Amino acid sequence: MEPFMVARRAILVLGLAALTLAACGPKEPKASAPDTLTIAATAIPHAEVLEFIKPKLAAEGLKLEIKVFNDYVQPNTQVAEKRIDVNYFQTLPYLEDFNRQKGTALIPLLGVHVEPIGAYSAKWKTIGEVPNGATVAIPNDGSTEGRALILLAKNGVIGLKDPSNALSTVKDITSNPKNLKFKELEAPALPRVLNQVDLAVINTNYALDAKLNPAKDALVIEDKTSPYVNYLVGRADNKDDPRVKKLEAALTTPEVKAFIEKKYAGAVVPAF
Repeated sequence: MEPFMVARRAILVLGLAALTLAACGPKEPKASAPDTLTIAATAIPHAEVLEFIKPKLAAEGLKLEIKVFNDYVQPNTQVAEKRIDVNYFQTLPYLEDFNRQKGTALIPLLGVHVEPIGAYSAKWKTIGEVPNGATVAIPNDGSTEGRALILLAKNGVIGLKDPSNALSTVKDITSNPKNLKFKELEAPALPRVLNQVDLAVINTNYALDAKLNPAKDALVIEDKTSPYVNYLVGRADNKDDPRVKKLEAALTTPEVKAFIEKKYAGAVVPAF
């Protein structure tokens, strides 16, 4: 092969290698288009509420791109990494615990609704029927575990060192008259194990997704004074973004309040 051909082939090979390395390199977060806002949400009720306001925002020139998740970690992670603009799925105690555990700095933007957490059973009709030695499944994330234990303590099932501590764990149980056995599980898995345990404390979004009716099926449930409001959450760098402000305004209209009250019949309560 002629020397110039060898040199040309070498240049081509090096060029292709450079292109390949560039393609495989780290990707920068992709910013939303000026007329688009991306939002992470769990399916029920958050994504349903967002779908309700989507046409209103579209009429105002804002496309709402809803990304549905079935866990509580990725929605925060992706907002923190600027892959998604905002999210709507969590309570303030959960957000504060997440920031503390993960070193993130996400901020609450707007309180939208309350989902009273409840305790459900496929075996027993009342909380008093739950027998000695029964197995109770509760969420395993810090703030929601505390919330579940506070609900049980408020209804006399257990005693807690500090019944107001949102981050209580099973180690903080001071009395357990029925010698209940606690299983700490991922929140989305709780409806799936309902037939395998005596009692499960389930977040309302997952209860609704499993076709449970919190107002009728829960043996005990938080009342409307629950402090666990679900927030729209973002970052310090986008809290004043006009697109975010449009979303905040759309989420707190009388029409949204009426939609929540009619569709969820007390299982979800407006916080505005």
